[in-house]
Amino acid sequence: MHIVDGALATPVVIAEAVLAVGGLAMGLSRLPMERIPAAGVLSAAFFVAGLIHVPIGPSSVHLVLNGLAGLVLGWAAFPALFVGLVLQAAFFGFGGLTVLGVNLLNIAGPAVLVWLVFGAMVRRGSPMAGAVWGGIAGAASIAGTALAVAAALALSGDAFLPAAKLVLLAHVPVMAVEGLLTGAAVYFARVVKPDLFAVPGRVAS
Repeated sequence: MHIVDGALATPVVIAEAVLAVGGLAMGLSRLPMERIPAAGVLSAAFFVAGLIHVPIGPSSVHLVLNGLAGLVLGWAAFPALFVGLVLQAAFFGFGGLTVLGVNLLNIAGPAVLVWLVFGAMVRRGSPMAGAVWGGIAGAASIAGTALAVAAALALSGDAFLPAAKLVLLAHVPVMAVEGLLTGAAVYFARVVKPDLFAVPGRVAS
């Protein structure tokens, strides 16, 4: 899921960086003190999940867990995932610093989108119903990230079209795995700590 330095056209890098900064600013403004521990845990989970790569053809895939981060944190997924991306780039060279904004937008953008679409359904009804919607959200977040990465590559030139297609195909199994993991995590959290999915500043329903 990480795009490396020098792989994209400069206009694409700049445009996505500007959008990522906007998302980061929005996320910081929506991160209350009581959500900082959850943000730290999810940032660490994202960091660790990204270290385990599974080779698929000439590329490799890894878990992202951005759907779960989005369902718990909403807009605050931007700063949480930003920290994980910075650490991955600094310590392991995943992605890069010049494309940090691109990678953040591609991963945190779908996280916020699934929160906007599925958040209410995850926190309402029975834990099992929430788990089903959480699983759908987890799979959808990976689909959104894969599409965003493919679009960034495609916009950088026709030479990147084969790589864009490979990204989409390689992440189909990741969608299934992330859906199952996110659904299981939502079910467990709904049983033991249902207010984890409450909208910041509101009482859980």
